[in-house]
Amino acid sequence: MSELPGKPLSAPTSDNVPWDTVAFDGPVTGDPLALLEPLDRALARPGPAVIVSTSGSTGRPKKTVLTTEALTASGRATERATAGPGQWLLCLPAHYVAGVQVLARSVLAGTTPVLMAPGPFTPEGFARAVSEMNHETRYVSVVPTQLQRILDPADGAPHREAVNALARFDAILVGGSALSPALAQRASDAGLTLISTYGMSETCGGCVYNGRPLDTVRIRTVPNDAADDLSHFTSPSSHGPGEGRIWLGGHVVAGGYLDDPRQTGEHFRVIDGQRWYRTDDLGSIDDDGGLSVLGRTDDVINTGGIKVSAGVVTAALTSHPRVRGALVVPVPDAEWGHAVAALVVPRDGEFTNELRRELTDLVREHHGSPAVPKYWRCVAELPLLSTGKPDRLAAAQLFDTADADADAPRPENG
Repeated sequence: MSELPGKPLSAPTSDNVPWDTVAFDGPVTGDPLALLEPLDRALARPGPAVIVSTSGSTGRPKKTVLTTEALTASGRATERATAGPGQWLLCLPAHYVAGVQVLARSVLAGTTPVLMAPGPFTPEGFARAVSEMNHETRYVSVVPTQLQRILDPADGAPHREAVNALARFDAILVGGSALSPALAQRASDAGLTLISTYGMSETCGGCVYNGRPLDTVRIRTVPNDAADDLSHFTSPSSHGPGEGRIWLGGHVVAGGYLDDPRQTGEHFRVIDGQRWYRTDDLGSIDDDGGLSVLGRTDDVINTGGIKVSAGVVTAALTSHPRVRGALVVPVPDAEWGHAVAALVVPRDGEFTNELRRELTDLVREHHGSPAVPKYWRCVAELPLLSTGKPDRLAAAQLFDTADADADAPRPENG
């Protein structure tokens, strides 16, 4: 990796984390509302307030330290970008950053969130939860799959009661994976106030709304992490037109990774007194400052909000003795945003149902159901670039035809 601009942020250490910092190491057991009091206490003083554990794109656990200052900046900016303080509905896991933010924003607003009943997300359960809300200003954070199940279910017409419930929200924040244009259009046709968000744990969740940064956020796209061109970061404009790796700056940026100076230094930088987060995403910024996310710098596939490494799935497939070659790529999917798709080169030239079942079981056993390819394609040879490397774009285009198999189990994404 080339030298990065600015100076590395000092990593927070366990010795310097206050005793009342709220740490999320996995799914929350018990009532998530019980977290409101400790969050209120932590957000009443400066410094580290919340620690969110994530695996990131490499599978290496990271503990992101969110400070009171960052969470407050994020919450207040969201209020300014929407309809002000209000009541939130929690229908995402409380230990994910979007769930943490529902609780933190509720603390900042002085309101009590409403929780969906435990279990899989259903339109009926969503409508029941909304009926329990009592504040005139209402917000909810969802992933596209949840929205899809209400507006465009595979087994029928839109769930009318749940659609009416969505219409009562002042803002519906949608993040976690790409929002398809078709689903966005359905939401618009239903008169919903939809906000497509972009962000991650390291920026206290979504900090770019409908392609525009919140008022405390700056965005840059930096070609090749150019170390010798600080004008990308120090220019007075709020954006830098062009294409490259996405950098996000401002008060919403987290305090770094706990006890991990290397990872903190590679992603958190201080440039001209401003804290910046170097993402793993590529994007482009238009002349009006609008951000378009083009994809990740690595091979991670985001399917229904679940991150799947194409590399590890490819390795699992090629470990099977009857597979000569394999390549895993993301393809657009109406419900999941993107789906895992696999090209397979069988050694005997036949991709039988038995082989597909064995490969499905192999991937599920080692990497979980979300990693199981939804689409399969048998090919005699993998498409290659002139360099001899796999041509991922050409591979994805092979799934444009209608005869690609889609019989594999769907990802179990809630």
